[in-house]
Amino acid sequence: MEEKMKNPSGTSLLVPSVQELANQKLSNVPERYIQPQPQHEDMLLISEGDHSTLHIPVIDMHKLLSPQSAISELDKLHFACKQWGFFQLLNHGVNSSLVEKVKLEIQDFFNLPMSEKKKLWQSAQHMEGFGQAFVVSEEQKLDWADLFYMTTLPKHLRMPHLFPQLPLPFRDTLEVYSMEMKDLAMVIIGYMGKALKIEEKEISKLFEDGIQLMRMNYYPPCPEPEKVIGLTPHSDGIGLTILLQVNEVEGLQIRKDGLWIPVKPLPNAFIVNVGDILEIMTNGIYRSIEHRATVNGEKERVSLATFYSPSPDGVVGPASSLITEETPARFKSVGVKDYFKGLFSRKLDGKAYIEVMRI
Repeated sequence: MEEKMKNPSGTSLLVPSVQELANQKLSNVPERYIQPQPQHEDMLLISEGDHSTLHIPVIDMHKLLSPQSAISELDKLHFACKQWGFFQLLNHGVNSSLVEKVKLEIQDFFNLPMSEKKKLWQSAQHMEGFGQAFVVSEEQKLDWADLFYMTTLPKHLRMPHLFPQLPLPFRDTLEVYSMEMKDLAMVIIGYMGKALKIEEKEISKLFEDGIQLMRMNYYPPCPEPEKVIGLTPHSDGIGLTILLQVNEVEGLQIRKDGLWIPVKPLPNAFIVNVGDILEIMTNGIYRSIEHRATVNGEKERVSLATFYSPSPDGVVGPASSLITEETPARFKSVGVKDYFKGLFSRKLDGKAYIEVMRI
C-alpha cells in the first residue's frame, strides 16, 4: 500500500523529446507519430463558420457570488456540467499578475537547455517529470507533444527531485499558483454540490486534502500537422481539471454529439472540465467529455492543466445522497489509491476507464 501512496501518478515508457525532434526542422513526421486517420464522418471537425452556435458554456464567478444572479448562474453551471462537461470560468478571482507570471515562466521552462531538462526527466519507475504519459507499449503511437508532469499536493507526495529542484522564480510562482488552484477547485466543487442539491459538503469533504497534479503541455510546430495528434482523445480520469491556455495558439477540441468542436479560450478565463471521478461521484448526472489537442504547422502551443482529485485515503464512488430506488448506483466504489493504480496502468483510450467502473 505504501508504494501506491508514494506514487499516485504511475509509470510510462520513456520516449524521445518531441521538442528536440521539432528543432531538427524535419520535413516528414517519424512513423511512430503518424496516427491512423479516422474513417468515420462522426469524427468531423466543426469549423467556427459551420456552427457558430456551438461554444462551450461560460460561467461567471461574480454572478455565482451575487444574490441577484446566483440562482440563474447556478442553473447555468448545472446545465454546463450535465450537457457539456466543460465550461469557461470568468472572474475567477485568481490574481491576473500571478497568471501572467505563470505563463511567462512556463515558456522559459520549456526553453531550458536539454542538459537542464534531463535532470528533471521521467524515469522507468515514475511518470513524473519531462516526457510523455500513458505510454504502455513500444508499438503504441505517440502524441506530438512533450509534457512536464508532477504531483503538487499534498506536499508530502511530491517527488524530492522535481518540485524542490525547479528553477527559481518558477518554483515559488508555482507554489502560490498551486494553492490558488486548490482553493478555486474547492469553490467550484462546492457550487457543483449546491447545483446537485446534495447534502452540504458530501462531495467537497472528500476533496479537502485532495491530490493535485499539474501537467504542462508543449505542442511543437509540426511539418505535417494533419497526420499527428497533440493529445490522444480521452476523458480526464481525475476529479476536476482547470486548464490555463498559456499562449494564443488554439488546439483544444471537445467531442459533442459525435462532432469535434474547437474551444476558443476567452481572455482571462480558465477552461474547467468534469473528470471521470466527478461523473462517478454524481452517479452519471455530470459527464466527463472526450477531448483532444491538435497541433499547428507554424507555431508551438503551450498549456497548463491542474488536476484535482479526492484525498489519497478517500473512496471513488457515487455520493450516497444521489442513490435512490429510482436511481441506483451506476458505478462501483473503490479506494482512491486503487482507482489511480488502474488508471495509470492503461493507455489513453476515450472513456474506456470509466466503463471499467460501471456496474
